[in-house]
Amino acid sequence: MNIQGKLIIIGGAVDKGSFTETDLDKSASKNLNFFEEGILKRIIKESKKKELSRIEVITTASKIPREIGPEYVKAFNYLGANNVDVIHIERREQASEDQILDRLLAADVVMFTGGDQLRLTSILGGTPFDDILIKKYRTEDFVYAGTSAGAAAASNSMIYQGSSHEALLKGEVKITSGLGLIDDVIIDTHFVQRGRIGRLFQAVVGNPKVLGIGLGEDTGLLITNGRQMEALGSGLVILVDGREIKDTNLTQVELGQPVSINHLVTHVMSKNDTFDLDTFKMTIKSSQYV
Repeated sequence: MNIQGKLIIIGGAVDKGSFTETDLDKSASKNLNFFEEGILKRIIKESKKKELSRIEVITTASKIPREIGPEYVKAFNYLGANNVDVIHIERREQASEDQILDRLLAADVVMFTGGDQLRLTSILGGTPFDDILIKKYRTEDFVYAGTSAGAAAASNSMIYQGSSHEALLKGEVKITSGLGLIDDVIIDTHFVQRGRIGRLFQAVVGNPKVLGIGLGEDTGLLITNGRQMEALGSGLVILVDGREIKDTNLTQVELGQPVSINHLVTHVMSKNDTFDLDTFKMTIKSSQYV
């Protein structure tokens, strides 16, 4: 399928979002990674109408949506995008309301905030809102952007539970269906800061066809054509490729026992590096061997 839209998935930042301060001008310097290193600014650049694009912030994942939404509006305004508003969908029936669906149909960009990805998928999954979202992504010059929970939910398979320190114990990582915008990957967020590499390992060893993507905070991926990935932001993207796994004890150990994996391939991406999901080839932008 020739995907027309773009995904920008972000590893998250502080718990309340990445631009929570009231005094925007004085606090902007604290958030230069998130802005100037190419995350929100890149969302605007990749959108159909740039600063004039219609941007809808979706707060469904958050437990504090009335606080989060306006912060993202102010952040986009700070970068010159002023056609921005917030859609609060807190119950499944709202995802079928004509007024909300019309706003989604008119949007050039949706920005899904952080929070609980299971809340996001349980409210939106299988609704007309979800159907329109997927259709727009596949057929239009449209940007789906998501941070933290909004990033984790973008793929077909989604990690929704699993503590970091227990992550390589069989059964401790819980996986369900995401919103289904991209297949054959599974995404974890706050990756480096919260030590989540073990749970991504387990997600991949259970189905080595799936590429594990671990996003650090203030770090993201731009995915175009559904296949080409470019690293954004100030941190690291960890890719876990299970296709060459030679051995594991996954099916032999009991629930709660440690999992062993032999020959799991990992890649580390930083800003401007690229990865092709068709060829599984990574290109380091500033390679020392060029």
